[in-house]
Amino acid sequence: MSTLSHLDAKGAARMVDITGKQASQRVAVAQAVVEMLPETVALITAGGHPKGDVYAVARIAGIQAAKRCSELIPLCHPLQLSSVEVQFETAGASVLISATCKVNGRTGVEMEALTAVSVAALTIYDMCKAVDKGIVISRVLLQEKQGGKSGRWLREEGKP
Repeated sequence: MSTLSHLDAKGAARMVDITGKQASQRVAVAQAVVEMLPETVALITAGGHPKGDVYAVARIAGIQAAKRCSELIPLCHPLQLSSVEVQFETAGASVLISATCKVNGRTGVEMEALTAVSVAALTIYDMCKAVDKGIVISRVLLQEKQGGKSGRWLREEGKP
């Protein structure tokens, strides 16, 4: 197991020094699941929600969150993202949120992708809580990352 890079030799928190790293194309894909009543999913997909287009608002919120990740997560580097995509897929009484973030930089974009799906999920919750108080946000996870010295990593099917 490798050491935690955000801790110095004395165990104090620090921002990782990426000065000597080579810039490379980096991609991260994260996912989250929002579970709700089937009637709530139907309301969202039919476009009949009284607050407007839930997916459009959640998509913008996710993109905005990815762009501001370093303001929310203390030791994240500010990144000049080249692309952020947020997508939604309904399956029964749940919505699968997927975010893909890309950058040409010296550090990865995993935190940006994870932040995007988290805030998109929270936005869905916020917009739908008046009609469904039992909404559950779960399975926030990194699905894939590419770039940097560790190359490509892909979550194995069924693995936590």
